[in-house]
Amino acid sequence: MSTSAREKNEQRKLPMMPIRDMVIFPFMVTPFVVGRESSVRALEEALSGDRKIFLATQHDAGVDEPSAKDIYQVGTICNIVQSVRMPDGNIKVLVEGIERAKATEIVDTDGFFVATLRRSRAAAEVTPAVEQLMQRVTTLFENYVKLQQSLNYETMIAGVRLDDPTKLSDVIAANLQLGIEEKQELLGIFDPIARLSRVADILDVEIEKLDLDRTVQSRVKRQMERAQKEYYLNEKIKAIQKELGRGEKSEFDELRKKIEAAGMPKDVMEKAMQELKKLEAMPPMSAESTVSRNYLDWLLAVPWKKRSRETRSVDQAEKVLNEDHYGLEKVKERILEFLAVRQLVKNPKGSILCFAGPPGVGKTSLGMSIAKATGRKFVRLSLGGVRDEAEIRGHRRTYIGALPGQIIQSMKKAGTRNPVFLLDEVDKMASDFRGDPASALLEVLDPEQNTTFQDHYLDVDYDLSDVLFVATANVLHTIPAPLQDRMEILRLHGYTEVEKLEIARNYLLKKQREATGLTLKNIVFQDDAILAIIRAYTREAGVRNLEREIGNVCRKVARRVVKNGPKHKETITAANLAEFLGVAKFRDSEVHERNEVGLVTGLAWTEVGGSILSTEVQVLDGKGKLTITGQLGDVMQESAQAALSYIRGKAAALGLSREFYRNLDLHLHVPEGAIPKDGPSAGITMATALASALSGIAVRRDIAMTGEITLRGKVLPIGGLKEKLLAAQRAGIFEVILPAANEKDIADLPEALRNAMKLHFVDQMDEVLRIALAAPLQPLDESASMLPIPSPADRGESPAARQ
Repeated sequence: MSTSAREKNEQRKLPMMPIRDMVIFPFMVTPFVVGRESSVRALEEALSGDRKIFLATQHDAGVDEPSAKDIYQVGTICNIVQSVRMPDGNIKVLVEGIERAKATEIVDTDGFFVATLRRSRAAAEVTPAVEQLMQRVTTLFENYVKLQQSLNYETMIAGVRLDDPTKLSDVIAANLQLGIEEKQELLGIFDPIARLSRVADILDVEIEKLDLDRTVQSRVKRQMERAQKEYYLNEKIKAIQKELGRGEKSEFDELRKKIEAAGMPKDVMEKAMQELKKLEAMPPMSAESTVSRNYLDWLLAVPWKKRSRETRSVDQAEKVLNEDHYGLEKVKERILEFLAVRQLVKNPKGSILCFAGPPGVGKTSLGMSIAKATGRKFVRLSLGGVRDEAEIRGHRRTYIGALPGQIIQSMKKAGTRNPVFLLDEVDKMASDFRGDPASALLEVLDPEQNTTFQDHYLDVDYDLSDVLFVATANVLHTIPAPLQDRMEILRLHGYTEVEKLEIARNYLLKKQREATGLTLKNIVFQDDAILAIIRAYTREAGVRNLEREIGNVCRKVARRVVKNGPKHKETITAANLAEFLGVAKFRDSEVHERNEVGLVTGLAWTEVGGSILSTEVQVLDGKGKLTITGQLGDVMQESAQAALSYIRGKAAALGLSREFYRNLDLHLHVPEGAIPKDGPSAGITMATALASALSGIAVRRDIAMTGEITLRGKVLPIGGLKEKLLAAQRAGIFEVILPAANEKDIADLPEALRNAMKLHFVDQMDEVLRIALAAPLQPLDESASMLPIPSPADRGESPAARQ
C-alpha cells in the first residue's frame, strides 16, 4: 500500500450473494434481478438485518449453483436501497456500493452463503503528486467519453468532478467499457493511488483503440465517396455516348421486355417493374444493386405460364406403370383414377398422394413412373434431416446470400408450372429453434391454399395448384396429424417371394446385366438361384438388397468374361451360388429345432417390414419377481405384466396353485437385446411363453403368433398383418395364430400368401394355448389348489423335461 494512504483493517460477517456478468464498485448504484433460491435467501437475510449484503462476481457466469471456489474473493459491501418482488417470483433489487472487502471465509448456512470479510479502509492523502495524477486521469476520461459514443458526455463529466482520489478512481472504473476480469482486477486494488494509476494506464490503451476505430471509419467513408464519384462519371459517359449514337441497347430495356413476356400475374409484374426502377437508380457497384438484380433474375427464372403438355391416356399410363413396376395393383389403380378424372374435369383440384411403406418397395420410382405416364417433368426434393423452415419458404432478402426455398428452386429446375413433385422421406423431417418445416408444408400441400404460396424471398404469390405432389414415407407416426390430413395415404406393403421372383426376372436382372456390360450370352439366372438369394442372402420387405446381390454376381461374372473372353458364359444355380456370394447370410429357416418349454415364436412389424421375434421365459427359485430384459419399451413391458396377471388369474386351469408365484421368480427375455422393441402385439406371445414355462408343457416349433392380450384373456387386433405373415413365410413357418378381428384383412393379402399359410383366428387366450402347446393342459383340482407348486429344483427336472 502507498505510504500516503492510511489503512484500517476490520472484520465482519455478512450474507453473501454471487452475481453474474457484472462487477459492482463502491459508490455505484445499480439495479439487477435476483432469481436463484440461494440468492433470494441471502437477500432476505440482509433485509431482515441492517440491509447490508456482500456482492462478489462469479468466475464463470454459466454455473447456476456456484461453490466458494467459483467466486472471486474480493467484492463490494452494498446497501440495499430498494427491492421489489415481480410477478414471476424474481426480485428486482437496487443496491449502492459502500466499500470493497475481501472474503477470508465463505460458509454455506441455511441455503445461502455467509462471508467473513476483511475490510481495508484506505484513505489517501491528497499531495501535489496525487492532485496531478487526478487531473491526468480526469482529462483522459474526458477524451475517452468523447470517443465512446455509448456514454453521455455531460453526465459523465459532471460525475467525475471530485476531490477524493478514492471515489474518483471507483467512479471512473465503474463506467469503463471493460471485460469482467479487467474490472475485477481494478476492484482488487485496495490502495486508491495504485488504483488511480492503473485506471490511467487502462484509459491510455482504450483511447488508442478508439482512435484506431475512428481512423478506419474515416477511411471507409472516403472510399464510399470515391465510389459515388465514379458512378456519377460513368453515368455522364453513358449519356455522352448515347448522344453520339454509340450507346448499346440498354440492359434495363432487355429486363423490361423479359418481365413483360414472362406471363406474370398483374401484381407480380407491378412488383417486378418497381424493383427494376429501383435497380436503374442504384449505383452498379453497390451491394444493393446486386441483391436487386438477383431478385429480378429469380422472378424471371420461375415458370409463370409454361406448362408440360400432359398425356391423359389411361391406357398409355397403365402400360407405362406395368412396364416399370410389378404388382402394387391398388396404387396403380389410384393413379389411373386420377388420370381419368383429369380427362373429365378441365381444372380439377390437385390431390396429394403419400406412398407409405418399408424401404425398397418402389416408392420413389413410382413417382418417376407417374411423371413418365403423364408426360410431365419430374423433380425430387429430399426432406430427410431437414429441420429449418427456410428450406421450404426461403430467406428474406434482408439476409446476406438469401435464396428462395427448395420449393421455388425445384420449380425453376422443372421449368414448367405443372411437374410431378416428389417430396421424398417426408417422415424424416425434424424441428428446432429455426422453425418447423412440416408446418411450412401445410400450405404447400393444401389445394385450398397452395394457389397463393408465398416464398419469403420472392415475397409474391405463386400458384402451385397445377403441381402433382407425391410424398413418400417409411412410417406415419412421425408425420404431424395436420400434414397427414392433407395427403391421401397409399400403403405399399412388402413383397412376397413370388413377387420378388417376378420383379427379379422382369426388371432387376436386365438392369444389372446392362449396368455390368453383360448379355444373355454371358450370364443366365435360374429361378432356384434367385429364390436362394431371396431366402439365404436377403431379409427385407423390398428388393433393394436383392438387386445389390444380383449386381454382386454380375460383377464377378463380368470379371470372368474379361479374363476368359467375350464368349464365356455362366449359368447361376442354387448349387453354385455360394461361389459368387460366399456363405449364406441367413439360415433357410428360423424355425426352432425342436419343441421347447418357455420358447415361443412371435411376429413383429418394423420400419423395414415384418420380422420374427422369439420370446423366452425361465422359471427360477425366488419370491414372485418378474424380470423383463431385451430392451423392451414401456408398452411391451406393460403387455408382459398383463400376460402374467392373466396367467395368475387362470392358475387352476393351467395346473398351478393360486400361490404358485410366491416361491418363484420369472425371467422373460426377448433376444437381440441391442435392438429396441415396443408395441402391444406380443401380448399373446408372452402369455404363451409364461404358460408353457410354468406348466412345463412345450410350445410347438412350427407355429407363430401375434395379438394383444387383455387381463381377461381377450385377444385384440393388430396392424401390419401382411408384413408379419411374410416374415413367418420367410422363416419357414406356415401356421400362424391371429386375432379374430383381423379376419376381415385377409381379403387384402395376395392369393399366393393366403394359400400358403394356415391361419387360426382366435378371440380368447384359451384358444391360443390349446393350439400352440404341444400337449393339453392339466387343470388343477380345486381341493388341491392351495398347495404350492414345486420349483424346478424340487422336481429335479430341467424346464424342457415335459414335451
